[in-house]
Amino acid sequence: MQIRFFKVRIPFIRPFTTSFGTEEYREAIILHMNKDGIDAFSEIVTSFLPDYGYEYNDTAINTIEKFLAKYVADAPQPHEFLDRVKGIKGHNMAKGAVEMLLWDYHSKLAGKPLDDYMGKSRGYANVGISIGMSDISEMKEQVRSAVSLGYKRIKVKIKRGRENIVSEIRDEFPDIRLSVDANGDYSYHDIPLLKELDKFELEYIEQPFRGDDLIYHSKLKKEISTPVCLDESITDPEKAEKAFEIGAVDVINIKPGRVAGLHNSIEIAKIARENNGHCWVGGMLETGIGRAFNIALASQELIDYPGDTSPNEKYFRKDIVRNPFRMKKGVIEANKGDGIGVYVDFDALFSYLVEAATISI
Repeated sequence: MQIRFFKVRIPFIRPFTTSFGTEEYREAIILHMNKDGIDAFSEIVTSFLPDYGYEYNDTAINTIEKFLAKYVADAPQPHEFLDRVKGIKGHNMAKGAVEMLLWDYHSKLAGKPLDDYMGKSRGYANVGISIGMSDISEMKEQVRSAVSLGYKRIKVKIKRGRENIVSEIRDEFPDIRLSVDANGDYSYHDIPLLKELDKFELEYIEQPFRGDDLIYHSKLKKEISTPVCLDESITDPEKAEKAFEIGAVDVINIKPGRVAGLHNSIEIAKIARENNGHCWVGGMLETGIGRAFNIALASQELIDYPGDTSPNEKYFRKDIVRNPFRMKKGVIEANKGDGIGVYVDFDALFSYLVEAATISI
């Protein structure tokens, strides 16, 4: 059996800016496995730089090739794969890509759509939008467009010194579900600044402090009325348990790649519900392949907030799937084909291809 890698570089319709920096294209790595006549696909959600975390594209490929691929030869169930690789520390995005490859394989083997195979699905995802930083007039125009298109939640990226966009948006749209994402740009000394955001009645502030912190988030939550959402700080179910135990979190942004796949994503969603918290599904600017896993997860009844699961057309003029997701009235329906239910457009994939490799298992 073999696992194939396809590294593609797809230009964004517009650059996407966060406190980490600006991305002008998505350099994605697609995994493909054929076993028993079943073609399974997944996407590594790393970037070409170690900016979101320590993993990046080259480390992920190397980790899969040297340490993870050998555990896939008999196509174990996803949770069995995670048990096999628990001795390999970290590298959740590499693990998650392989784990999700197995989800696609097993749901196709069972002849079921992934969202139904995973658990109790409502059949659709409630869709929010994440708007990157740019000048205020452009961001406001993107918000107007998103509201007119029916997105169920608007989230804008902020950083220290760029909070004024919140006031500008609230003045024009006093009733929309609005949240902000700091990507860890603030410190504990900025609490007075963050308290100023309370007056805007945000749904939450996402990841105000560093990704390796829980303690200061716990202290912050006692000082502000805005709910605290954690992203980078939650890397596994145990971290989610700790965050709720010490009062560091109200809402969790679940990114399957960040937490080593869908199995842990579901466990984290259960933990949030057990602790009267909330959760939603975030994205890593995925292609239609990675996005299919996010939509399947966001369709689960355990997921109660709209996520960053915008349709493909928001990011790419041409995706690498033939049946990209479409949004209608703030909702994207989960695919009902077997597995992830998307069909790879190999002509498009090869037009974006920058590197390919094969691992024999």
